[in-house]
Amino acid sequence: MDVKDIMQGYGERYSRLLLFEPLNKLSAMQKKDRQNVPIDMRGLGLLTLLYFFEQKIMRNTKVGKKQLSEFLHSATAETMDVTKEEYDGLARSIIETFRPGTGKVKTAEYYNWETGQMDTVSYQYLKASAFNAATNEQFYVLDEHGLELVFATKEFYSEFQLSISQLVLRKQLEKGEFKGALRQINEMRVAVESIEEQLSRLQHEIRRNIISNEVFSRYEKLVEDISFRLKYENDEFNELQQFVLEAKDRLYYKDTSKKEIDAYNLVLTISYELESVHAYHTTLLQKSIELQTTALEAAKEALYYIGVESFNFDLDVTARIISYPLPVDVLKAMVVPFLQVDEQQQWSLFSIFDKQNIYEERVEKDIPTLLEIDEQEENLQKQQMVEFYSVVLKLLLKALQQQEEITLQQWFDQLQQDEQLAPLLQSRFVYDFFLLLHQRSPIEIQNEVKEEAYLWSTLHRILDGVALDIVELPDILHVTERFTIQNMRITKRGETRDVL
Repeated sequence: MDVKDIMQGYGERYSRLLLFEPLNKLSAMQKKDRQNVPIDMRGLGLLTLLYFFEQKIMRNTKVGKKQLSEFLHSATAETMDVTKEEYDGLARSIIETFRPGTGKVKTAEYYNWETGQMDTVSYQYLKASAFNAATNEQFYVLDEHGLELVFATKEFYSEFQLSISQLVLRKQLEKGEFKGALRQINEMRVAVESIEEQLSRLQHEIRRNIISNEVFSRYEKLVEDISFRLKYENDEFNELQQFVLEAKDRLYYKDTSKKEIDAYNLVLTISYELESVHAYHTTLLQKSIELQTTALEAAKEALYYIGVESFNFDLDVTARIISYPLPVDVLKAMVVPFLQVDEQQQWSLFSIFDKQNIYEERVEKDIPTLLEIDEQEENLQKQQMVEFYSVVLKLLLKALQQQEEITLQQWFDQLQQDEQLAPLLQSRFVYDFFLLLHQRSPIEIQNEVKEEAYLWSTLHRILDGVALDIVELPDILHVTERFTIQNMRITKRGETRDVL
């Protein structure tokens, strides 16, 4: 984050804030009408600006306090209880606020954080255009800052903010202002996020507010305008990317001495960020197309079903037929849409030439879906598993010769330090063995089960009177990339002899 970049243009932005100062002064005037209702002086000030703006468009330069008073009376007489003389006073106060009676230019001071010094700005909202000596009337026209204030009260460019940013970005790239261009791209990202929020809000409004064909047509036109603008912006993004690519190639090939390496790196960053914003904007273009194809179609169907549900047959059809003497042809035309469609079943002779489906009846035998394991092969696998479990148990008992209890973490660490025993941790049988011990804990002679008699008889022979208690611990052990197991504490009871 560069502080200087943040404060860039601070003076211009602050001067635009001070542009609204006359309206704030009018708002502070606490005036009331004859019904003791507060008068909206700020609103009257805005009406005054709009009135002088309209007169400037019409090239009418002879507008003074009298004409302004008559305009305010015609515009607000229905809501304000004010006499003609009071309207004249209001017009006088408003004009003096925009243009002091002394004729001096309005000035304001502020501290400019960008330059680090006090700055002064001057404002001219109204200027004298003519004077009628016979009636002693002064006429005014809208001046430079008055026009700016009128334009500032209406956001002309909110819908085209992204297009304006694209034009500014192009100018910055042409001038080689790469640092400012990077900031402009970030502002474009914010504008794209704002468009996304607008589309989401519009989608909800379409689903909630379409209750008639007129509302549907208005939303349809709005979605079409947004889609058209997004397509135009997408084309501009494509041109900008091509422009950035050309600038990157120009810096790479022409800068043979590599003196502009910082500028080249900035262009690379601009290229990446611009592609990111373009991809984000492309999703909005797709979303606008979905609004046209799905949301609007769904709203159209909803309108149709609303019409069907609100249709009253007795009132709309029966009552009309009975109440009005209609010709027979008109009666038929009204009844036909509600009659059943005429259906005729016909059989074509050409259907005998179609392909015939011939099925051969056969007795299908039951085919097993899984290959059956040979009993001899199954016994061999069990024997190998018992032998592996025996090796693991002997290693565990060897570790318990010097201490009464051990955790899986400690035992695994001992195996990993031994190059010959470390490969055991890559086998799933090690972890299956400890899960089996935990299920049978405590391991004693009465734990023997008939189905696993061979396994447990072998293990008890190795234990030789020693009992084991296995208790799980809360931490998880990530032993290898493939295997994870919960830590356990193994405690022995009885004497353990040297089994290896």
